[in-house]
Amino acid sequence: MAKATFRIWRGDADGGELRDYTTEVSEGMVVLDAVLQIQADEANDLAVRWNCKAGKCGSCSAEVNGVPKLMCMTRLNELPLEKPVTLHPMKAFPLVKDLVTDVSWNFEIKKRIKPFKPRPPDAEDGTWRMAQSDVDRVMEFRKCVECFLCQDVCHVLREHQLFDGFIGPRFLVHVAALEMHPLDTENRLEALRTDQGIGYCNITKCCTNVCPENITITDNAIIPLKERVVDEAYDPLRRFFRKMTGGR
Repeated sequence: MAKATFRIWRGDADGGELRDYTTEVSEGMVVLDAVLQIQADEANDLAVRWNCKAGKCGSCSAEVNGVPKLMCMTRLNELPLEKPVTLHPMKAFPLVKDLVTDVSWNFEIKKRIKPFKPRPPDAEDGTWRMAQSDVDRVMEFRKCVECFLCQDVCHVLREHQLFDGFIGPRFLVHVAALEMHPLDTENRLEALRTDQGIGYCNITKCCTNVCPENITITDNAIIPLKERVVDEAYDPLRRFFRKMTGGR
């Protein structure tokens, strides 16, 4: 067995420091394995959030060598173990303790998004008919495990802290899944333009780069939503039509 050093942030909202822990590592281990081993052997009070250890619950989000990742999906053989592996909590959210952050803001944001509103059934048996291509388009967005790594890396939230006026890439994906659903009839475009702040996104694709489910957040969700918002709010023909129809 080889040994590796992990430089882990220890502290809370009042302050803290990076501390070094050296532990034995073996083939096939992921970062979370090492952290739990350190917790068991050297630092019983180390706070770390995890659940499934299979990349499906999104709980063990952290910053590994400065990059937002799921610790359970980050293999040690992908890291330069000749130097310490640095672990920080997600920086966009309030720190609770050590590697645990308060992500409750995200759940409050989700409550404010208009839910799915289907059109009436179009078949005698009370079901709907949809084109497979329309279904396939939104299935990608349903892979999200709500790890909030895309929220963490988004500069609008991480650096500018615009939590009051921007919902972040995770929930732009959620809105895209609703807006592009072939059965949905709700209109969320005005909310996207105003309260939800889609205009703040400058499509740097940093969110897409850190998504552990490889969702093409920018190209497949955010850009099409931006185009819909622009068409709805600024297209002169649409504005003329709304004026002639009394705003409908």
